[in-house]
Amino acid sequence: MKIVGITVTALTLLTLITSVPAYAQHRHYKFIDLGTFGGPASYFSNGLDGILNPQGTAVGWADTATADPFPMFCFNADCYVSHAFASHNGVRTDLGTLPGGTSSGAFWISSNGIIAGNAQNGEEDPLLAGLGQSRAVLWKHDKIIDLGTLEGGYESTIGSVNSKGQAVGFSMNTVPDDFSLVAPGFYPTQTRAFLWQNGVMEDIGTLGGDDAIANFINERGQIVGNSYTNTTPNATTGLPTLDPFLWENGKMIDLGTLGGTIGAPAAFNNRGEVVGQSNLAGDVYSHAFLWTKKHGMQDLGTLGGDTGVVNWINDVGDIVGKTDLPGSLSPQDHHAVLWRHGHQIDLGALPEETNSNAYNVNSRGQVVGTSEDRAHMLIGVGEHAFLWEINGPMVDLNTLIQPGASLQLTYAVAINDRGEIAGFGVPPGVLPEEYETKGHAYVLIPCDEEHPHVDGCDYERVDADVQSVMRPAGSVASGTVVRESVGKSRNPLAEHVPLAK
Repeated sequence: MKIVGITVTALTLLTLITSVPAYAQHRHYKFIDLGTFGGPASYFSNGLDGILNPQGTAVGWADTATADPFPMFCFNADCYVSHAFASHNGVRTDLGTLPGGTSSGAFWISSNGIIAGNAQNGEEDPLLAGLGQSRAVLWKHDKIIDLGTLEGGYESTIGSVNSKGQAVGFSMNTVPDDFSLVAPGFYPTQTRAFLWQNGVMEDIGTLGGDDAIANFINERGQIVGNSYTNTTPNATTGLPTLDPFLWENGKMIDLGTLGGTIGAPAAFNNRGEVVGQSNLAGDVYSHAFLWTKKHGMQDLGTLGGDTGVVNWINDVGDIVGKTDLPGSLSPQDHHAVLWRHGHQIDLGALPEETNSNAYNVNSRGQVVGTSEDRAHMLIGVGEHAFLWEINGPMVDLNTLIQPGASLQLTYAVAINDRGEIAGFGVPPGVLPEEYETKGHAYVLIPCDEEHPHVDGCDYERVDADVQSVMRPAGSVASGTVVRESVGKSRNPLAEHVPLAK
């Protein structure tokens, strides 16, 4: 099991400055391969992306050399036992697991260093033969805390944690349910959203159905997730209607959808702005959305294709993700997108590549993600991690580290406000279909004025000559505003949502 994380208060029709400043001169980075605990792979959460805090501590998990004792439902795709880790300035710490347990993974770290994840307790789930029991946990002051479960259940999963130590996620209870949100028709009981604080796990309710999941909690204590609104399956999906919600002051608010019967949050900021995906009417296609208290749910649109996906929103309202390009291919080619001040900016792709996806953006507007060609896109793996800043163009992060690195950087999934980057790469010779089972987590530290004494940094290297970006015929230039979008780990917290493609 690999757990792979708005305003624009009003998304107003602000006009972007038409004069384009010079392209950024990219600093180089110290590259740190975080390696493993003796097994083949290490991992970062690819989706929630609360894996890198402002102080530069990154959290993830890494394989040991021990085979997974629950091979029917392995913790990772490669079926090795893994342990959660925290890494700061390249020093990696094994966080361990629950007493008697096997695998663990860290998926989120708060600004003050509280770590949230999952850990197995070594016991088999009596409701599903071959499944190891997994519990939501926190690591605080070098101790692991089992958050427990709801109503005698055997499984719980973390969503996120804030700096007050409030944590959210979901727990299975013991009430039979054919539409369990974690895996409808697979796990036999209800899925319930929880808030954990002061040692107590609380069920925060639903929007009217039997199941709910809590994904995120911000510093204000607001919670975002999704919930069934009723118990009647829809003809288009075979599931009850599933809407995103905002929970605050003990009340769950239905955020609605873009016309379809399924919506799910993808990220959430400290201003209470929510982004995610929603099916359109008919449940054939899905688009990215922004929800604000003032304007409700707004369709962020696409670059002319059928679908859009959002991955992150920062605290100044910058949103990143990807949307499809026009075309009849299935799946359609897509480009990384930055939504800023009501405008959708196409970030393009790296030379000779056709697709890209933006995973994270910091408050400086620096965007990270992956760029890939169609052959790689069809098997669902990244090829080159990228950085985009100012007005582009997109630059391959592999060109900003010392030559001869132990990994090809394929994904960049998080960047903090100090410009430190966390991602995923593969050793030489690893085939694309082996990326998930043989790749390593990495961290990049900028060689700049904010990191003046980093061993191994070449402070004289600045990449002043950025190659222009090549794109498929008919697409727009990197950094081009293409429309106004106004009005309108592998992750069990999201993978359960069968959004339209």
